[in-house]
Amino acid sequence: MDKFRIEKMTLASLDEVMEIEALAYGQHHWSRDSFVAEIDNKISNYNCAVSENGEIRGYMGLWKIIDEAHITNLAVHPSYRRKGVAKVLLLNALDECYADKIKYLTLEVRVSNASAINLYESFGFRSLGVRKKYYQNNNEDALIMWSENIFSENYKKRYEKLKESIGELILK
Repeated sequence: MDKFRIEKMTLASLDEVMEIEALAYGQHHWSRDSFVAEIDNKISNYNCAVSENGEIRGYMGLWKIIDEAHITNLAVHPSYRRKGVAKVLLLNALDECYADKIKYLTLEVRVSNASAINLYESFGFRSLGVRKKYYQNNNEDALIMWSENIFSENYKKRYEKLKESIGELILK
């Protein structure tokens, strides 16, 4: 079983990040300049999931605004999907939100991306609306998903179960 540690995305990370970005999103991926701007953005926090041998297997971006966090993107190298990389990244995002007293998380996801929707639902997100024709490459709709208040007793129980089940994937 592979294990991963979380590291801040840096300019030195971008070659590997851009490779994953292109594999995950095809020709309609973010540019290198977009990632550079996000690394320097005061409200953003970008992290990478790094394997034991030091290779980036996935990454996630998060904007923190007052008591909300917006997941801007999450991508995993195709060879490492369904191995817990996204779960480790999401658990880390929750840890950061707890530390920063952020109550809610939100994101948009393609309506056709059933595996991502299932992942987010397992983390307690639910769809609260649709952004029509959100994705520029094909005008696909996006589900708008929100977590409940992560400080609620109900969510804290979910978080503890997630932490217990995912903990074995995290490098110490």
